[in-house]
Amino acid sequence: MKHHTVSRRQFVKLSAAAAAGLTILPGFRFGLDQLPAPAKRMFGKTGFEVTTLGLGGQASLQWTPEDVDPVPIILKAFKMGINYFDTSNLYAGSQLNFGEAFQQLNLIPCAPGYDKKLRESVFLTTKTHIRWAKPGFSDTEEVKNWTQGEHGEGAIADLKRSLSQMFGDGKGNYPEGAYVNMVLMHSLNNTDEVDVLYKGLETPLNKEDNFGTLVAMRDFRDGTNHTGLNPKMEKLIRHIGFSGHLNSPAMIEMIQRDEYNILDGMLVAINPNDKRYLNHQYNVIPVAQAKNLGIIAMKVFADGAMYSKESRWSGTAEDVVRTVGTKELPSKPLVEYALTTPGIHTAIIGIGQISEDPLKCQLVQNYYAAQIDPEGMSKEKRLELEAKTGRVKDGQTNWFQLPRTGLTPPHNLKINKKDKLEITWDTAYAADAPLSHYEIFQGDKKVAAVKHHPQITKQPFTFNDRLGEGDYRVVTVDKAGNRAESGSISFS
Repeated sequence: MKHHTVSRRQFVKLSAAAAAGLTILPGFRFGLDQLPAPAKRMFGKTGFEVTTLGLGGQASLQWTPEDVDPVPIILKAFKMGINYFDTSNLYAGSQLNFGEAFQQLNLIPCAPGYDKKLRESVFLTTKTHIRWAKPGFSDTEEVKNWTQGEHGEGAIADLKRSLSQMFGDGKGNYPEGAYVNMVLMHSLNNTDEVDVLYKGLETPLNKEDNFGTLVAMRDFRDGTNHTGLNPKMEKLIRHIGFSGHLNSPAMIEMIQRDEYNILDGMLVAINPNDKRYLNHQYNVIPVAQAKNLGIIAMKVFADGAMYSKESRWSGTAEDVVRTVGTKELPSKPLVEYALTTPGIHTAIIGIGQISEDPLKCQLVQNYYAAQIDPEGMSKEKRLELEAKTGRVKDGQTNWFQLPRTGLTPPHNLKINKKDKLEITWDTAYAADAPLSHYEIFQGDKKVAAVKHHPQITKQPFTFNDRLGEGDYRVVTVDKAGNRAESGSISFS
């Protein structure tokens, strides 16, 4: 479609009217052909430019109200120029809804009229919550596997289920040439799951045993058959990544252990109440940014908890929010907050409903809100918004994140006696401000300062000095001047 630029003044009037609940803008007519061309950002190292708004695969695409047809939501997103689309093997009928839309858009390979150019212009992501590549795994207390396919099948079965539902017959078959742009390891929760995912990469690959999802997905990305699971040498995916909303330290671990440069993307929760919990914006997001991953924001409205929904997981159509913000808390600043968080490239937002009235159409309103530069919201404005959302449900909106811990000392602090004194440590975790540096003390004397940088590998921070006597400690300092001191260590 052809886009015509709408003036900034009209844009502001439209958003302000929506926040106030108005339905008419005097003297202003609106149609999809008047939308500004969508803002885009380079999506990490993928080489693909994504629109700053992506269509999420939940809301009415997953929990569809009786009076909503989900397919037109997808079609409208395409018509508006949105090019990032998200779904999952855990999202009920979401993948099937995409499949129906793709048939109407001629995106089925080998079918008459296949629009290869349109297919190549969009980035389609799905997810698997299966940590093991092959069937026959068993759940443990810390490693749970979930799918809405056949439970007990491996992650590769999930991948093929996605292709069948979106491009094939929905019964396990898919046409030659079908692919997804990225598969995410869905909802990473702890380091035990990381251990499983890297099995067969960090450990010897035994084809007769089971192994983690990553090594198998690499085969289906590269068209190889190291695992024995890809005898046809198919290339069914272009990129591999992971998602998470709970545990920033576990997500950091996932990135640090990627010595194989398998990971290209990360989907992460971010909204103005992030810092009320063990936050992502100062912890895992800078690490992912330093690794040049494509970073997608989710939970922009805290899964509806910023508005009418309780602070809990959604589960039915009644949980789907179908309004556009409120007068007290417009939706636009929440979208802007996510997209001005350093490192974020796009934000996926599920849509409850669309409307011909742009003031009532969630998709149009979110689209407008997403037309913002990476530095388009000032620090002062971000703090004001954090204060406002902190009053929503007393700030208890992000039940999907670990509780706040505050600024921490360095982790895994060690002291070694070699030819010189060597002190090593792993990254601290930030709270109210980004990390700045670490100060090393011998007794009460400060002997050095080491600048913090995102720790993208398992290589620790290191301080070397001449051999000395006494106790040492390392203090974390953030950019606001807050401090967190380690315990004392000395030679054993």
